[in-house]
Amino acid sequence: MALKRPTSEKTPASAPGLAHEPGEPTVAQGKALDRYDLALLRELQADARLSNAELASRIGLSAAPTWRRVKWLEEQGYITGYRAELDRRKIGLGVLAFVRLDAERNNSDSTRALEDAIRARPEVVACHYISGTGTFELQVVATDLDAFSRLAMDVLFKLPNVKDLHTSFSLGEVKAGGVLPLNHLGRGA
Repeated sequence: MALKRPTSEKTPASAPGLAHEPGEPTVAQGKALDRYDLALLRELQADARLSNAELASRIGLSAAPTWRRVKWLEEQGYITGYRAELDRRKIGLGVLAFVRLDAERNNSDSTRALEDAIRARPEVVACHYISGTGTFELQVVATDLDAFSRLAMDVLFKLPNVKDLHTSFSLGEVKAGGVLPLNHLGRGA
């Protein structure tokens, strides 16, 4: 059972990650995140390296409830991890390809085997089920076109259940690694 945010300040202080300071706003169970939660998500998306003290200062709470709220957001799956954003070109990954992959069959065992094989490939940095033509859309990086060609022929075509590949190459990034918009969550917060 998932942890729920308290709806009143009567939550016992012993409840892990859920105690509140007097006057600290709470989120009603099953309702939208409040303004402090949204502020935390905005700040952490902009800079996940902020100390808890700096984070607390920026959102207008003291350190303890800020820490508890961050832990709660992590436990509930709103925050799924922290990582550094790298410039792929600076680390020698000059090619970014979008690969539409068509599967041979669409049964659960074949699809699961293909999903597992895709997850295991570090060159595949994103993968999505897609509507329309094709089964998956992959985002793939490689050092250069020759390396991508070898990857396509020696790896991608040989993944289980692959019928065909269709590739488009990025000619330049307009926007990448952007933060997720949160304005739609702020209604009423």
